[in-house]
Amino acid sequence: MFDLNALRLAAHAVHQTLAPTPQLAWPLLADRLGCTVWVKHENHTPTGAFKVRGGLLYVQGLLAREPQTKGLVTATRGNHGQSLALAARSMGLSIRIVVPEGNSLEKNAAMRALGATVIECGKDFDEARAEAAALANTHQWHLVPAFHPDLIRGVATYALELFEAVEELDTVYVPIGMGSGICGLIQARDLLGLNTEIVGVVSAHADAFAQSFEQGRVVCTDSAHTFADGLACRQPLPEALAIIAQGAARVIRVSDREIEHAIRVYHETTHNTAEGAGAAALAGLIREQSQQQGRRVALILSGANIDRQLYAGILADGVEPSAQL
Repeated sequence: MFDLNALRLAAHAVHQTLAPTPQLAWPLLADRLGCTVWVKHENHTPTGAFKVRGGLLYVQGLLAREPQTKGLVTATRGNHGQSLALAARSMGLSIRIVVPEGNSLEKNAAMRALGATVIECGKDFDEARAEAAALANTHQWHLVPAFHPDLIRGVATYALELFEAVEELDTVYVPIGMGSGICGLIQARDLLGLNTEIVGVVSAHADAFAQSFEQGRVVCTDSAHTFADGLACRQPLPEALAIIAQGAARVIRVSDREIEHAIRVYHETTHNTAEGAGAAALAGLIREQSQQQGRRVALILSGANIDRQLYAGILADGVEPSAQL
């Protein structure tokens, strides 16, 4: 998809807008899990999520290829939309963002604050994506996909930062939504010639990517009902699956209950806020804790954009998840 020089150029471009995010080894987290754990804090970006990296690079590349572009349209559950809204505003472009009905009020508000027109349509992300495509066709707006080489190269800059800051990582756990984050991680690892295993984490209630990984073909599901909206994919993209199938050690499922528990653990051990998708990697490590004892592990805390009332309710609920999904 891209070489190491192109990745370093992407990092330089991204760092003109945002500083590298920290990767921190938290002692309480290590004591709790029995392994050394670095957290890659993508919750510390200007939009509170890793997607901002890809949005900046995508819009820069788009204007270089198609300088006549005036308006953008895309579909999102929130973080992808915020990244593109920020990039579009910085480049003087208008943007319409289609979200599913009942989407996060706070994510919708954040996108509007960045200058986007937010349109609610469809029962889930995939229906919102279809509406965005229809709007692009009708109004001749540029349709920004959820998965594109520039998006992947942009978000892969977090992986470059992580791997160059922390040596000899045994395993990295990363959430899977539409796949840009894990694909960028895989590509960066391979370009650097590392042996680190990469474990993708999906919601057990939205496990299309896990089924697809296991069966070696795209498997779509009828629903993706999880509060972790960044994981709510029911139609995996073949190009993303191909990279994951070749480069991931495994794709594991965690329940919403386990993700809620991981959100509480992050708060207790690091005092960081994690949204559902952001806590999924930690939930995956907790599920596989016994096989990571004494090892060097990293977690991608991909975002912090969770509505206040939902977050308060999760923190107030101290029930530990069972071992079963």
